[in-house]
This record gives sequence, C-alpha cells and structure tokens, in this order.
Amino acid sequence: MKTLIKLFAGLFILFLAQVTLGQNISGSAHDFSSETWNPSGEICIVCHTPHHADISVTDAPLWNHQLSTATYTVYSSSTLDATVGQPDGISKLCLSCHDGTVALDNFGGKTNGTTFISGDELLGTDLSDDHPISFVYDATLASTDGGLYDPTTTNSGLGGTIDADMLFGTKLECASCHDVHNGSGVAKLLVKSNAASALCLTCHNK
Repeated sequence: MKTLIKLFAGLFILFLAQVTLGQNISGSAHDFSSETWNPSGEICIVCHTPHHADISVTDAPLWNHQLSTATYTVYSSSTLDATVGQPDGISKLCLSCHDGTVALDNFGGKTNGTTFISGDELLGTDLSDDHPISFVYDATLASTDGGLYDPTTTNSGLGGTIDADMLFGTKLECASCHDVHNGSGVAKLLVKSNAASALCLTCHNK
C-alpha cells in the first residue's frame, strides 16, 4: 500500500511538472529550481505540493507557500469609480512573495526563511502607485466609468471575453495581466504582449 501511495505521489508530481513546464515556466522568472534556497531542485514545490497543502487557499491548487498577513496602502484616485479594498483572492498569493514580508524560502511549512525578494520585483505594502487590484470590474463599472470596455462582451484577444479570460469572480487581480506560469512566453510574465499598449487597451477604451 505504501508503495502504491509513493508511486501515486511521484506520478502526480511528474504530471504537475509536465503541465507547468509545458507552460514555459522552465527558465522563466518563476523557475526557482536552481536557487540555493530551494535545495530540492524542484520547480513546482515553492508554490505547490501534492501533500499537506494549505487548504485555506481556494484560489490555487495544493498551495505550499506561507501567506502574507500584511495590510496594504491601496490605490486611490478621485477619477477611479471602482471600490478598491485590501488585496484578496489570487493577488494575495502573489503578494506573499512580492510584498517582501514573507521569505521566498518559506514553503513546505517553513516560516523562518532568510531570503527575501528584492529589486524591481519588490512591491512592498504600499500599492498606492501600482495598478489597482481586487476590485469588481463588470458592465456596471464600465458604464459608469466611460473609459472601460464592457468585460462581459469585449473580446480579450485570448480566446473569449475579458470576463471569461482575465477576471476572477468578476474581479481584476494580479493574474489578470500576469501569468505566473509564463504561458504566453511574453516578457514580464504578461498574459499577452503589451506592444503598442495592446494589453492596456484590452480593457481601457482610449
């Protein structure tokens, strides 16, 4: 029985690795397999695990990284018609590395890591100068704002509508513009090219 369990676990890890590698994460900014703080040499394990996953996380499968508990200063503007609260959903997963409060090597139950994100990838907890996230982007907001396309009817350029391809429960999140697995192969892990502001103009009617 133990042999079967080990075999199943091994096959699952291989499957997850093949799916992820097929999405071009290998060699991307999220390929941590050669980092000294990841002695396992595995790509997926920093974020995902087949066993003992964090079941409190509903926005990512088999989550394995410590979550941030930071409170953020969020984007605010007199011209913004959306209500922006604290980051939630899948964006919280991104910020668990990118806000700099949780060590990169805090995964697999480890909470005393010493390697923190730095450089341009460090967003910090002051998000007031970053694109707003975790707000509802729907037909009502598009109508009220006047400078946004209706996400329920506008083509995303990714195969369906903005709502279907880029929003998470009608909310715009970090992953609306960035694909952590580098599925498109575009620089900065973008979901599609921003040449001539194409990504921005997917939503913004300018």
